Amino acid sequence: MKPPRLAALALAVALLAAVFGLVACGEKSEDTTGERQALSLTLDFYPNPDHAGIYMAQELGYFEEAGLDVSINAPSDPSAPLQLLAAGKTDLAISYEPEVVLAHEQGLPVVAVAAIVNRPLTSMIWLKKSGIKGVADLKGKTIADAGIPYQEAFLKTILARAQLSLSDVKAVNVGFGLLPALVSGSAQAMLGGYSNVEGVDLRERGKQPVILPVDKLGVPTYDELVLVANRKQLEEEPETVRLFIAALARGTVAASEDPPKTTQAILAANPALEPKLTKAEVEATLPLLNPSVPPGQPFGFMDPKQWDTFAGWMRDNELIEALPTAPELLTNAYLPGEIPE
Repeated sequence: MKPPRLAALALAVALLAAVFGLVACGEKSEDTTGERQALSLTLDFYPNPDHAGIYMAQELGYFEEAGLDVSINAPSDPSAPLQLLAAGKTDLAISYEPEVVLAHEQGLPVVAVAAIVNRPLTSMIWLKKSGIKGVADLKGKTIADAGIPYQEAFLKTILARAQLSLSDVKAVNVGFGLLPALVSGSAQAMLGGYSNVEGVDLRERGKQPVILPVDKLGVPTYDELVLVANRKQLEEEPETVRLFIAALARGTVAASEDPPKTTQAILAANPALEPKLTKAEVEATLPLLNPSVPPGQPFGFMDPKQWDTFAGWMRDNELIEALPTAPELLTNAYLPGEIPE
């Protein structure tokens, strides 16, 4: 663990202690009744290390201490969470910055309220043995992708920086089969895998992957994983969202402090995961969940200028027609107190 990370954790712990000291009085009145506010959360995918802060907050009782009775649900379809949120069938959802922008274009009343992973995890990955040295070497190669429309725009941007176009490569939609395509050699590279999931899996297999997050290849940076709320419900129950995010922040710090316990919490939530691989993925993920925000900004902070830039990139790539402003997409108003400098 690097010294700057320790310093950040110390600051976060101090912040969260102060936050929960402040909200304690408000929670006592709820606890005396024995009742907690029910709140449903829909994940973006099956439980995995990206959700470490959520499951540690649940495991350690932080949601309960905040007066919340949180039910965590995995979607049958990864594209469903924001639809469910807009329809009022879940109280909060985990999604991705590009999906929030697309949802706004579709007129869905959703807004991001906290960043969980504030940088791209989506990566271009190839194996060292392929002999590929850089994006220019992808010319004539087969690239496996997951068939996500905005990731085709990622590829277009990445190739353009190397003076290549989509016609210079063979992009193949393999859905969830990214790893098999790369390992079998049917594709020489893949786009869409996460640095902390597929990248770690390949390293654990001894495949010597080269992992390049898309923001290192010309795509504007963005928040990979965000917590999203329904605008109407947010207006009606703002304190519930504040309490949830404060408990999530507390759970994230706890996860960073205890990787073994975090691994067990993730495995308990999803017994189908392989323990050794999950341990490695947790260790790779926790530094990404660390509240590494600009000095003076709270846990979960989302940079409005960054969102404006990314939305502009989406408009320029014809993924959306209208250009939204950051306040239409996100709000930092429900985050816990500031981290002192």
